Amino acid sequence: MTSALPLTAPLARVPLHNGWHLRAAAGPAPQPIAAASVTAVVPGCVHTDLLAAQLIPDPFLDDNESALAWIGLVDWEYATTFEWAPGSADRTDLVFDGLDTVAVITLNGHELGAVANQHRSYRFDVRDALVEGGNELIVRFRSPVKYANEQSVALGMRERPYPLPYDAIRKSACSFGWDWGIATYTSGIVKPVGLETWSVARLAQTRVVATPHGAGGVIEVDIAIENATDAASALSVSVEVNGPGLGEPAAAAAEIVRDRARVRVELPAVQRWWPAGYGEQPLYAVDVSLVDADGEVRDTVHRVVGFRDVRWETTPDESGTPFTLVVNDQPVFVKGVNWIPDDALTVRVTRDRLRRRFEQARGAHLNLIRVWGGGLYESDDFYELADEFGLLVWQDFLFACAAYAEEEPLRSEIEAEARENVVRLAHHASLVLLTGNNENLWGYEDWGWKQRLDGKTWGAHYYYELFPAIVDELAPHVPYAPGSPFSPRAGWDGSAQTGPHPNDERHGSMHLWEQWNRRDWTTYREHRPRFVAEFGWQGPPTWTTLTRSISDDPLTPESPGMIVHQKAMEGNVKLTSGLVPHFRMPEAMEDWHWAMQLNQALAVRTALEHFRSWAPHTQGAIVWQLNDCWPVTSWAAIDGDERPKPLYYGIAHAFAPRLVTIQPRETGLVAVLVNDTPDPWQGELTARRVSFDGDTLALFAQTVTLAARETLTVLLAADIAEAGDAGGELVVAALGDVRGTWFFAEPRDSALTAPVVDVRTEAAPGGTLVTLSASTLVRDLSLLVDKVDPGAVASDALLTLLPGESATVLVRHGGGPLPASALSDSRVLRTANELVVR
Repeated sequence: MTSALPLTAPLARVPLHNGWHLRAAAGPAPQPIAAASVTAVVPGCVHTDLLAAQLIPDPFLDDNESALAWIGLVDWEYATTFEWAPGSADRTDLVFDGLDTVAVITLNGHELGAVANQHRSYRFDVRDALVEGGNELIVRFRSPVKYANEQSVALGMRERPYPLPYDAIRKSACSFGWDWGIATYTSGIVKPVGLETWSVARLAQTRVVATPHGAGGVIEVDIAIENATDAASALSVSVEVNGPGLGEPAAAAAEIVRDRARVRVELPAVQRWWPAGYGEQPLYAVDVSLVDADGEVRDTVHRVVGFRDVRWETTPDESGTPFTLVVNDQPVFVKGVNWIPDDALTVRVTRDRLRRRFEQARGAHLNLIRVWGGGLYESDDFYELADEFGLLVWQDFLFACAAYAEEEPLRSEIEAEARENVVRLAHHASLVLLTGNNENLWGYEDWGWKQRLDGKTWGAHYYYELFPAIVDELAPHVPYAPGSPFSPRAGWDGSAQTGPHPNDERHGSMHLWEQWNRRDWTTYREHRPRFVAEFGWQGPPTWTTLTRSISDDPLTPESPGMIVHQKAMEGNVKLTSGLVPHFRMPEAMEDWHWAMQLNQALAVRTALEHFRSWAPHTQGAIVWQLNDCWPVTSWAAIDGDERPKPLYYGIAHAFAPRLVTIQPRETGLVAVLVNDTPDPWQGELTARRVSFDGDTLALFAQTVTLAARETLTVLLAADIAEAGDAGGELVVAALGDVRGTWFFAEPRDSALTAPVVDVRTEAAPGGTLVTLSASTLVRDLSLLVDKVDPGAVASDALLTLLPGESATVLVRHGGGPLPASALSDSRVLRTANELVVR
């Protein structure tokens, strides 16, 4: 039980996180859970509480997912008691920052309200429900599965790719399962809850916009207040700004008129905020205070902003319609990844965990994260860290791969969540795009929806009318697009559905999924998109993650646990079909695991280098996906246990600030030099045709100079571009210490021999420095160091070495240095060679 709650002004919040208990109220809960009262952690969810009580197995292991599906069919009850004493405050509110999802809240037997939206917060005036002394608070959750099914019947069934109607409930779509995700059907008090006491008035809505003007900038703050009583009060709002280069804080104030105020603070000199790779990320603190007639502060709000301007250039050109991000008048090549919730039990995602993901993102040279529309509006921690790291955020509204009803009660819930989250997110310097949905415009055009919907609503009102109107009202400084993919047209104003096909590569953003679903990954080179917002290739998680989560004996690609942890339709078939054009199909499990991981990395690296080679025609690529939410074979670069897969290193290589890549063109082979830095890049470009034994067969050299952010294409001489022995030769092009390679034949059709690599190790700060020296040509050498130490991470992988060449890799880990014998083990030191040589 909590202690007595002080009722003091100004606004004060006392958390109600203690003393909670959880029980199954109705539904198919097994014994002994049906009869148990379980200690509950708030914020938290049913799964984490049952796990802590050791009443359920880990849902992420083996086939526990299906064994725990009953959780989503149960109605759950959270209850607590707390002490309360009346005080002098005018108002006492019960505030839930987030509830997952369908619940009725009662206080001392008084029903405060029924809620049905995970993506909103809730506030209840509880002055008339509180009693002096002990109070009982109960939150009764409905089964999300049953509720969604009921709403689907009431609203009318609509198109979606999965059986359960996630479109009929305002809950994270992927909690019902996805082609990479476990179905959890979570319920719980997933965000903080507390009692807020206040008098006179409070800040009901605070919108802060930072706009640069020349060397200076302007802070504009729009305020809406809620009065505690009907009595009029003389109120004002003051704003103070602190940050780099200001010296003394800047301040301004304004009177509240009809419950609203606008304050403008002009700053003579500010520092610009830049995306990662384009500059620094200076941030400014904005403190807003609501002051009464006696000078007493009644409420405060703290925001952190950065000064930058942003737009997406969509003026048609001779090739179609670009989709070019421009920040501070600087075109930015978007190096992006798609983001899903980082844990299927989202309450376990901490600020520290997000920081680790963002550090990994920066380590792979990324500059943008797209928050996908089947997940969540992420926590404040997420966007604050994005501001800090310079990682741009493309935020989808939460609609994914389905037709959504436009009727009540869904319609009002969607408007309420959109308004709340636009206000919550719009001040962040990192936020550069709000997008109406994921793939719904495409689905309506191509997936048979028009016929099967037979006139039913499908979401067009939200994407073309409601969301652009809300953004224009509450955050006109934030760009908006109706969907991803989306093809803008000349004169488009957000209100019309006409125009090019939404996935037309000549216009706007596109998604490329035919390669994974039906075609080889070499066919990425057939496309010259203006911007790629989704594409990817599957691969299994790291070996340690895989064997921790699946206990099959024997473990095979098709063993029961492996199939449970492969959610894609015909996923293993597509893995095989995508591998055999390049490598022979391995027989041993660890060889299969390495082959599929390597092929994933090669597929995405090939695509990214191709897309970058067409800049500025192509101005961005967003890989599906950065992260996983549990241990699974998926498109992720970082697996569900936070370990980087070979794909991670492929992305890092392809997104390096300076890139040399060899590409096929109609005229022959070209070397494309990409300089995504603020400095010129010049020197002698060399290209050699080399035999696998290291002999130079032909040599090409040309002096080149690239300006900042420039891409240069150089046609290679015929004696470089044409092989004498396609299976035994490659081209190596280099400018300074940056190089790229081109193999004339697929690995399986080449003369690769067994790798001979000398491994030497020495202690280094933070781990072990490994020197790798090749006596033979070695393709895509990687150290699978988690097999030596589950906590170890290599600084680099996918290294191609000619005979006589060496490379160094830092393996970060705890404890003493790792022995060379462990790192040279054939299970750990892997190359493409052994996938060719039997």
